[in-house]
Amino acid sequence: MPHYEDCIIFLLAKAYQKAHGNFKQRLLPHGITPLQHLILEALWDEEGLTATEIGKRMTLDNATLSGILDRMSEKGWIVKATDDADKRFIRIYLTGRAKKLKPLLLAERKKSNKEILTNLNREEKVLLKRLLKDIRG
Repeated sequence: MPHYEDCIIFLLAKAYQKAHGNFKQRLLPHGITPLQHLILEALWDEEGLTATEIGKRMTLDNATLSGILDRMSEKGWIVKATDDADKRFIRIYLTGRAKKLKPLLLAERKKSNKEILTNLNREEKVLLKRLLKDIRG
C-alpha cells in the first residue's frame, strides 16, 4: 500500500471530496452551493447577522465571503440592508424563498449525511464527529 494512503491529510482530503461532492449534487437542482447552504443555516439560526459575524462563524475571510454574499443576493437567497442604528453595518436577511426552502434544504443535508455515513454504526458516527471536532479545534 502506498504511504500516502496512511496519511491523515490525504484521508481527510479524500473524505472531504466525497462528502462535498455528494452534498453539492443534492443542492445543484436548488441552485445553491454547500458553502451558501452553510451561510443560510447561520441565518436560519440568527437572521440579521453582519458579514463579519457570518465570517467568524464560518471561518471565512471578508473577501471570500463578500463575493459569496453578492452571488446569494443576486440569486435571491438573501437581502442586504443597512443597520438602522449604525449605518456602517450591513445586515444580512433571508428572502421568502430562503425561508420557504429551509425544510427541503435541511432534508437534503440530512440525506447527504446519512448517505456519507451509511457504512458506520451509531458509535462510529458519534466518535467520528467528536474526532473531527477535536481536529478542528
